[in-house]
This record gives sequence, structure tokens and C-alpha cells, in this order.
Amino acid sequence: MRPVRHDSAASAPRARLLALRALGLGDLLAAVPALRALRREYPGHELVLAAPAELAPAARATGAVDRLLPASAPSRAVPRSLDWTGPPPDIAVDLHGNGPPSHRLLQRLRPLRLLAFAHPGTPEIGGPPWYAGEHERDRWCRLLHSYGIDADPTDLLLPRPQTVSPAPGAVVLHPGAGAPARCWPVERYAAVATALRNRGRRVVVTGGPDEGDLVARLAKQAGLPDTDVFAGGPPFDRLSALVAGARVLVSGDTGLAHLAVAHATPTVTLFGPVPPSQWGPPARPRHIALWHGPPGDPHADRPGPALLRITPEEVLHALDRLPAPLGGPNPR
Repeated sequence: MRPVRHDSAASAPRARLLALRALGLGDLLAAVPALRALRREYPGHELVLAAPAELAPAARATGAVDRLLPASAPSRAVPRSLDWTGPPPDIAVDLHGNGPPSHRLLQRLRPLRLLAFAHPGTPEIGGPPWYAGEHERDRWCRLLHSYGIDADPTDLLLPRPQTVSPAPGAVVLHPGAGAPARCWPVERYAAVATALRNRGRRVVVTGGPDEGDLVARLAKQAGLPDTDVFAGGPPFDRLSALVAGARVLVSGDTGLAHLAVAHATPTVTLFGPVPPSQWGPPARPRHIALWHGPPGDPHADRPGPALLRITPEEVLHALDRLPAPLGGPNPR
């Protein structure tokens, strides 16, 4: 047994950094470059991420987060409180929004230092200005740059999952999204699936916990067997393996598109109310973003007009333009 040390270095608690990002999977993955920059800047701190509990496996996969503090609120709102215990955070970072509710949530914890964008409602925070049309990955890296922290918006890849893909080399269709405004009609997904199956491609469909009916409709219209339907929100390790091993993902602007980008899986992403300049994939030949504009209401209860301008034929043409033929290995 090693002797017990009584010096102050051994007894001092580990410094803690709290990052607030209590949003969805896509939001978390868009913040990976910023989280990794914080990890490099503060290697000795415990990096705690305030985010929904179900994102714990994804947060762990980033390699930047030590612990997830469960936090969420309906409709992407700021949580009313955080279950923070112990001394105040040494550093708090607002990666949730531009305030003031998210600022005040963190201020109530009395952090020794708070990094956040400026807002007239919290004039005591001297952060940089918020630009409404900025790309999400660039936004949070710019925030850190303003505080002297180097951040690379291209540092977003996740390691390959150890779980084996349940459908290696398949074309994955994901018809759901967080709002109806971003959901391309299921009949059009079915038309794409049918055309690809007629070419001899394996097509599988995925859906979240509340998208069972949507997935079932697509599977029925496309004639997919039960073995090619992954509904009900598969566990993250299985979903991650499916996406990482896919030939390509076809989806709307949703979290799974960000997961595919993080695994260097080719994507064809269908944008509607929100342009790809704000949430789209990086400029790589393996990622094709389809958008006809103009921007619309991302919270509308029906698909946006810009999204409806995308046709199945356009999606199939985009798939044909990918740099590697369907069935070949994914670039990394």
C-alpha cells in the first residue's frame, strides 16, 4: 500500500468546467469542435456537459466529456435549473444559446468565470456579438476564439464504433426530424427506396422512439423486409454502427445527418426551412446538401415549401454524383 500524502496538492479538489448544451443529438455533434477545444485548453479540469441524459453515450464518444449532467426542457428551451452539487464551477461555458435565460441559469451557480456571447439583457457579460446566420460549428469556435482558446470547426470526427453494423454497406433512409417542417414526404422517400432496390441496393430505414408510424409507412410503401427496419430509437452504439457502416445516409436536416458526418459516411441531406449555410455538412465531396430556399419557419406543422421543391429524381441524381460508387468503402 502506498503511503498517504498530506500535501495540499493531493487534497485539493479537481477544478471543474461546466458546458451547457441541453439540446439534441445534432446540437451536441455540432458542438464537438468547441468541446474538444475546451478539453485541450483545460486538460486538468473535469469537463461536465449539461445535456439530456440519453445523450450520455454520444457525449462519451466525443472523447472530450468526463461526465454528463442530465438537463433538458421541452421545445429546445433552457432548463429551469441544473442539479449541480458542490462548489461553484471554476469555468462555465454557455454553448446553449445567446441568452439571457441560459446566461442566468449558469450565473445562478456562481461560476468563477463565465464564457458566453454578449446580450443586452446581461450587460455584465462582455462576450463577443451573436450573428444570427452563422454556421453552428463556426459559432461556438468563434466564441472560444474570442476568449483566447484555439478551436478548429473541422475537428468533428468520432472514432469508429466497436459494435458491428447490422447492415454494412446499406443505404440508410431516415425520414424523421425534430419538426414536421423538416420532414420530406414519406412517399418521396419510398420512391427513392424503390428505385435503389430496383438497382440491387440494400435499403434500410431508421426512426426515433416516436416515429414508429412514419417508419412503418415507409417500409410498407417501399416493400422493405422487417430485417431492414430499425424503428423505435435503437441504442446509440447500434445506431452509430449502422450509420458508420452505411454506404450513404439520406435524411433531412436532423441529428442522424450530423452523426453520419461525424463518421465520414457520405450523406445526401435535404434542407428546407433552415439553409445548409447554418447547419449543413462541411464542404466535402462525400456530402451533398440539397436546398432551394428561401428559408422558412422551422417550427411549422407541415413540410416547408423549400423542402417540397426537392424531388426523388434529384435525390437519386445526387446519390449518383457521390465520389465513390454505392457499395464501395466509405472514405475516412
